[in-house]
Amino acid sequence: MPAQQQLLQILERKIQQDQLILPTLPDVALTVRRRANEPNVSLQEMADVIAQDPALAARMIKVANSAFMGRSIKVSTLNQAVTRIGLSQIRNIAIAMALEQVFVSKHKQVQQQLDALWQSSVQVASVAVACLSYYNSREARTGLNKDVLTLMALVHNIGALPIVAEAERQEALLGDPRFLLHLATSLSTEVSLKIMYAWAFAEPFQQVASNWQKLQPDKPGPGYTDFIRLAVIARDGYADKELQQRLLRYYMTMQMVPQQDFMQHPDIQAVYQDVRAVFS
Repeated sequence: MPAQQQLLQILERKIQQDQLILPTLPDVALTVRRRANEPNVSLQEMADVIAQDPALAARMIKVANSAFMGRSIKVSTLNQAVTRIGLSQIRNIAIAMALEQVFVSKHKQVQQQLDALWQSSVQVASVAVACLSYYNSREARTGLNKDVLTLMALVHNIGALPIVAEAERQEALLGDPRFLLHLATSLSTEVSLKIMYAWAFAEPFQQVASNWQKLQPDKPGPGYTDFIRLAVIARDGYADKELQQRLLRYYMTMQMVPQQDFMQHPDIQAVYQDVRAVFS
């Protein structure tokens, strides 16, 4: 039996038998979520929680100063940053900024694959948010928020992470790293849902994990998953090119993007670059 087929069978068995080691949310993300759910929590208290993680605090200031927040006056302190972001968005943005800590391994080869997964997730988030920003600027009251979409995009394929980690333990069967990433993504849906459940993420996050690989639009829509699909389309990521092209044309009729080469549109490209910079 070819090594790739053996690896596939091993991974499928471990998924079915719940034998994969699932990642856990960073402690600071758990604390942020718990405090954000308290009805009387203050901005100062949220700033105190975030301040316990200096790297996260620095990123929150970076977010507050970005075009993502739509402000031009710079802030220089964490308290100012938290005030600008606001309680309604602080939870999702803080968890999103802390997520990179999950993509860590002590093994060099595993780390290379996890780095590739993280960069792919950041790319998806950047394109998806840029397209949503374009859509929201032209459609009133869409009910779709950039902070929610950012977090959704970063975790849409989270199930690939423990699959890569497990596959790396089967050293004798490893081959082309690109095949491993493809395999991890193809198997990731069920594992992603298990992680979402373990992390107590809401139903809309689970829907994104379940449906982003399906080449059919949300109905009624547009929905969050549609913008993640646009990000996959932007990198020509679907195997069925005819369906991919048909879906893109549908999204254009919905005025989600203005043209086939939508990443060349200046408004979309500007927000894309800004979101990428937040994660750099």
